[in-house]
Amino acid sequence: MKSGNSLFTLYAVTDRTWLGGASLSWAVKEALTGGITLLQLREKNLTDREMLQEAQELLPLCHRHGVPLIINDRVQVALDAGADGVHLGQEDMSPREARAILGPDAIIGVSARTVGSAQRAEQEGADYLGVGAVFSTSTKTDAQNISPETLRQICQAVHIPVVAIGGIGPDNILELLGCGIQGVAVVSSIFAQKNIAQAASRLRALSEQIIIQK
Repeated sequence: MKSGNSLFTLYAVTDRTWLGGASLSWAVKEALTGGITLLQLREKNLTDREMLQEAQELLPLCHRHGVPLIINDRVQVALDAGADGVHLGQEDMSPREARAILGPDAIIGVSARTVGSAQRAEQEGADYLGVGAVFSTSTKTDAQNISPETLRQICQAVHIPVVAIGGIGPDNILELLGCGIQGVAVVSSIFAQKNIAQAASRLRALSEQIIIQK
C-alpha cells in the first residue's frame, strides 16, 4: 500500500498507556476519523503474540480508511500480520534485511539523528526516516533533542521523506516550518486527548501547512 509523500503528513504512533483503559481499536478508529495518514503500532510492553493480535485487529480498520499500518521494530510480527511495513531503530535489523523478509512493497522506516545515519539508512533501502526528538517528549524521557538546523541538514542530505517526531503538538508544530519535512509523527498529542478525532483533525490541518510552505 505504498503511495506518495502525502502518506507521511500525519503519522500516528500508538501508546495505550494514555488511553485510561479504553481499547486501542476504539482510539485508532477515532484517529482515523480525524484524518491520520499512517499508523505505527508501537506497544513495547506487549508480547509478540499480543502485538500480532492487535495488528490483526487494526489492519482492516486502517485499510478501510486507506491508511497503512506499520509495526514498530518487530519484523516477524509485521510479516505474520500482513502489515504494510515496519519501523526500525538504529539498534534493530537493517533495512536491507527487513526488505528481504517483507518484500519489495513493504514500507520501511528508520530512526535517524544524524546526517550520517540518515544517509546510511537511505543507502540500505529505507523508504523514510523518523528524525527526533525535535521537542522534549514524555514518551521517550531519555531522548535528546536535535536542533532545527540538524533536522534541516538531514532533510537536505537525503532523497527520501523525513518525518519529525518528539513532543510535537498544536502549540509548537508550526516551528517546524521551513525544515523540509514531509510530515510529523505524534503520540500523546493524539492518543492522550479527550477528543482524539478532533485532535487528529487539528494536527492534520497544521501539518499540511508545514508541507505546503516548506
